[in-house]
Amino acid sequence: MYDLIIIGAGPGGIFTAYELIEKRPELKIAVFEMGNKLDERKCPIDGDKVKSCIHCANCSIMSGFGGAGAFSDGKYNITNDFGGTLHSYIGKKTALELMEYVDKINLAFGGEGTKLYSTTGSDIKKRCLQSGLHLLDASVRHLGTDKNFIVLSRLYDHLKDKVEFHFNSPIQKVEKIADGFRVYNGEDSYETQNCVISVGRSGSKWMEKVCKDLGIGTKSNRVDIGVRVELPAEIFAHLTDELYESKIVFRTSKYEDLVRTFCMNPRGEVVNENTNGIVTVNGHSYEDPAKQTNNTNFALLVAKHFSEPFKDSNGYGESIAKLSNMLGGGVIVQRFGDLIRGRRSNEERISESFTVPTLNAAAGDLSLVLPKRILDGIIEMIYALDKIAPGTANDDTLLYGVEVKFYNMEVELDKNLMSCHKGLYVIGDGSGITHSLSHASASGVYVARQIAEK
Repeated sequence: MYDLIIIGAGPGGIFTAYELIEKRPELKIAVFEMGNKLDERKCPIDGDKVKSCIHCANCSIMSGFGGAGAFSDGKYNITNDFGGTLHSYIGKKTALELMEYVDKINLAFGGEGTKLYSTTGSDIKKRCLQSGLHLLDASVRHLGTDKNFIVLSRLYDHLKDKVEFHFNSPIQKVEKIADGFRVYNGEDSYETQNCVISVGRSGSKWMEKVCKDLGIGTKSNRVDIGVRVELPAEIFAHLTDELYESKIVFRTSKYEDLVRTFCMNPRGEVVNENTNGIVTVNGHSYEDPAKQTNNTNFALLVAKHFSEPFKDSNGYGESIAKLSNMLGGGVIVQRFGDLIRGRRSNEERISESFTVPTLNAAAGDLSLVLPKRILDGIIEMIYALDKIAPGTANDDTLLYGVEVKFYNMEVELDKNLMSCHKGLYVIGDGSGITHSLSHASASGVYVARQIAEK
């Protein structure tokens, strides 16, 4: 009988374990993670022998110690304006204090010397407004994929002798028992008084099943669908040098849909990721100048909500991603100029592009994949961004598709992030409440303090 079992070793699970051993070191804690240890997480794509996704049983980019955020640029956005709705459960003041607390821990475990960017006092906000764009307020700590790896390595070293880790150990079922919970890993089962579920976005389908089995209420969430834009770093340098991450929102004139920038990676790389067997696109960048590229990449996403009669937002996103996989064998890349002219990009035109792609993707036609309404919004947003960053709408700007951000059904929780079953907490992006590293980490600290007080 454990005092606590944590399912998932992403940021939520890590910071739950960290805070609890600081507050109550005598507690018996186990963490079950479906992926590998951090130093054993290795994507087989090497650009030489393996050039594209081979659909590993467990995607090393998406699962393992550190979660999907381990190789995603290490950006911690300290804000309530985006990244989730954690503040609506625990209060805005508490949410910000917890994010700042997480930031201090990251600095103490190897993130020292990294820059904290802020929109405060920036005239970029005015320039955005003059072009119909809206810059969201935030402070951004950029660790970079390399520094983030160091922080996570040191956190693991700090935890490994105080917490029982089970890697390559997916939990199939969570069961309510008289004095707590029983979790199943293959033929083995383990009992615990308290259980914290922190399975991330990639665990969304699993989480839905757990909620159904345990009678926990859920409500439909959104899915974000779009493309990843890659262009010469100089075009966005005036934004990224000052703010690093520019969260910009635009309302289209045609449909009045909201299109937003997401996950901006100055001098970064575009990468594949595998979610439930579906290959989508993402990006990251390094703090070390020696590992940086000549390009900047970022996502342009359109949020879609569904209610009646269709409620499966994630299923809709998956169907679009599957279409891209069917046409291109994975991710598709297209020059913006080709898209506007209504023609498919081919390998020759991509090779002649002044923007050299950082991901080996199949040249193709995104108009055969993305719905017209979403694609129209993305094109309109690119022209709007061209006003504040001239060159964004150049012919050789590359668009990779599709990028899909899956969100879990929002789980019904109380103000302590506890479900209807006493002692069962759901945190991080798997809860549908948080959508970022900082919010997920903060939710872990918050729940750890609730358990410590018990």
